[in-house]
Amino acid sequence: MTSGLATRTFDTKRFTMRALVRSDTAALYGTLSDEAQCRYMSQPHFTSPEALADWLTDSEWPGRTWVAIDKTDGTLAGRFVAFPGRDAGVLELGYITIAERQGHGVATECVTALVDHLFSEGDYRRLYAEIDAENEASVRLIERLGFTREAYLRQHEVTHKGLCDLVIYGLLRDEWTGAVK
Repeated sequence: MTSGLATRTFDTKRFTMRALVRSDTAALYGTLSDEAQCRYMSQPHFTSPEALADWLTDSEWPGRTWVAIDKTDGTLAGRFVAFPGRDAGVLELGYITIAERQGHGVATECVTALVDHLFSEGDYRRLYAEIDAENEASVRLIERLGFTREAYLRQHEVTHKGLCDLVIYGLLRDEWTGAVK
């Protein structure tokens, strides 16, 4: 848990955002076991459902995880996380949409709602995202939501695909309008 806060359920227009449970692994495995889908993650794709389940439900991880459940058919559409930054009042965001749902506005709708939720529930002054510089879709999303590019870190991180540049985007509480550009 982050700052002692529970992962409370909330709704968007099309989705219910609820806490991840271990059984959600089955719906996430198809995407997170695909090497191409995981190319921008800091770790490689998963090769077993058990390994993914252990990673998703690691009790030592200090963040919170929501999954987006489609209100019309009950399917899982994506995973969204918030975890503490180095300083109090700062959270890092992460997200991935199920492969079949990419390009249908899931991340835009759910990240918008998550930002609203986080700023309304806690005393957070800043949210940020660290994005692989090659991940153009994620950069477009976060810019559309009003985040500001704060840094471009060259050859900053070694991942399963080698040395990567990272882009850091931040959003201050008083900059958030909730409107997608």
